Amino acid sequence: MRRHIIVLALAAGATGAGLAAHWVVSDAPARRTGVTAGATQAITAEQGAAAKEPTRPFDRPALTQAVRAYLGTRPGKAGVMATDLRTGLTFGENEKGRFVTASIMKVDILSSLVLQRQRDRRALTRGQRELAGHMIRESDNNAADALYSAAGGSSGVRKANKSFALKNTTPFSGSWGSSLTTPADQVRLLTNLVSNKSPINASGRAYILSLMGSVLREQSWGVSAAARPGEKVALKNGWTPVYHQGHGWAVNSIGRITGRDHDFLIAVCSGDSPTMGAGVATVEHVAEMVVSTLRDSR
Repeated sequence: MRRHIIVLALAAGATGAGLAAHWVVSDAPARRTGVTAGATQAITAEQGAAAKEPTRPFDRPALTQAVRAYLGTRPGKAGVMATDLRTGLTFGENEKGRFVTASIMKVDILSSLVLQRQRDRRALTRGQRELAGHMIRESDNNAADALYSAAGGSSGVRKANKSFALKNTTPFSGSWGSSLTTPADQVRLLTNLVSNKSPINASGRAYILSLMGSVLREQSWGVSAAARPGEKVALKNGWTPVYHQGHGWAVNSIGRITGRDHDFLIAVCSGDSPTMGAGVATVEHVAEMVVSTLRDSR
């Protein structure tokens, strides 16, 4: 389901005063009063029932060719990793490419802190839970600063990432949004939020996903473009102009799309886009291409 968004207000929030706090990261738009949280709400049936298409064998080479052809027409670079937990089908294109995280790093920060507190047999404090809500639902950078510090900064998150089996994520010292990651690692992180084999216990996993399932509506773009009516979406997006680790915009989206017959984990990362809008368009189209193919394949 294609989502159409107005990015001017978001871009304005990304290039405002928040940029001073992080020399690469500044992707939290100004809060809007009266905005209903629910970016990751169930997509209602009233939007119309999607016609069920017949399944067919998964043609990986054809999808690879289609994704590469599309990316060849787009400015900048991108990578994608996706898996369907119900069918076991997976797909990746440039899934090991390294990208500036921007605010998708906030999921890693919270996951690391939850794991640390769990191992210490302590719950998050009331203050930390309040900060976590602001960090995930609103993409608040000041909240992320505080929780990154509480998690032990780059060294603390790096240690937690070993438990999550993240192989190519490099937490950046000081400026968390300048960290580097890959789409493949982001799907591994998402797997740690849904799997019983995760070092994070069930309540911790449910807590993090619940926040990702209730982000501001204005931040509901990204992998949600691949959802169909009646499916549930939990996501986190990141967007920032980049100056020292490339140029243009880094625009990323990670999340889970759950329906009756499918349970997708997907990460799409992009870099060097001339505008935020161009990056969003690339991320959403790639998400749609990949998920729609996996959805209709067996």
